[in-house]
Amino acid sequence: MSQDSAKATTALPFADALGVLRATAEETRLRILALLMQGELSVSDLTDILGQSQPRISRHLKLLVEAGLVERHREGAWAFFRLIEARTGLVEPLVGSLDRASPPLSEDRARLDGVRTQRADAAQTFFARLAPKWDQLRSLHVPEAMVEAAVIEALGSAPVRSLIDLGTGTGRMLGLLAPRAGRATGLDSSHAMLSVARANLERAGLSGVDLRQGDIHAPPFGRGSFDLVVVHQVLHYLDDPARALREAARLVAPGGRLLVVDFAPHDLEFLREDQAHRRLGFAAEQVTGWLADAGLGAVATRHLSPNGESDDQLTVTLWLAASAVEPALASEVERAVA
Repeated sequence: MSQDSAKATTALPFADALGVLRATAEETRLRILALLMQGELSVSDLTDILGQSQPRISRHLKLLVEAGLVERHREGAWAFFRLIEARTGLVEPLVGSLDRASPPLSEDRARLDGVRTQRADAAQTFFARLAPKWDQLRSLHVPEAMVEAAVIEALGSAPVRSLIDLGTGTGRMLGLLAPRAGRATGLDSSHAMLSVARANLERAGLSGVDLRQGDIHAPPFGRGSFDLVVVHQVLHYLDDPARALREAARLVAPGGRLLVVDFAPHDLEFLREDQAHRRLGFAAEQVTGWLADAGLGAVATRHLSPNGESDDQLTVTLWLAASAVEPALASEVERAVA
């Protein structure tokens, strides 16, 4: 993520500060903090890296959670741990002062690299089974690079404080947009897809992205949590896309934006059977109406159509909506996508 974004550290009461210092003043917990500086890890990852039993690692993690340094979130049967963003300003100077080129931290880092390699191999095996279908779909519309260029152009140079990609899949949108965001989150209902996204983002050096398992129809975040919400090639899989957009709009902070990318209406019925598409595209005015009903304004659209003459091709549409409370931003959105 953006190197320019400051690491927020809220002031600690004196007693809480003592608790933080006590929690870090132990070898295993200090090693865990050094590892979590590289990105989120599961209990299983930490037991493999540190060579300690699961109950012992779990006890150390519990103490770090209680000290307010680490947070835990579930992903199916798995539990992942990450540093709490508001405390990284405390942890970074401590870990940064350690000699990570010497044992035990050098050995921990080598084993972390091994864990990530295994994770990437497993993700690649899963993805290889899906790739033929995705390659078939990509062949039906303009190249992904053109879609991604249009996304970047639509968003412009406005700073992004907090980003969420709903239905993140393999994490491609996060890989594209997280480097320009102060904080980036991906949500997906599939643990397998999150494993692919995690491996892809780590390979790209974006291990600080927060990946969560959850339902796009009921995302586990508060109202106005993000100033950029992305729903990329997701709606056509859903039974109730209007509800998903209402929930996405709920997450948009005042002055924020919601970007939707999906297909225009088409007649390719085989995509229902071969690719599990529930909807055969969306008319521009249909999505615009849903976004307006959800309380967003200044909805602007852009269509990316293939050059070929074949009927068996897809048009990709971008919808960009701004929070209705910011008229100046609304005008900027209209210019960006026009």
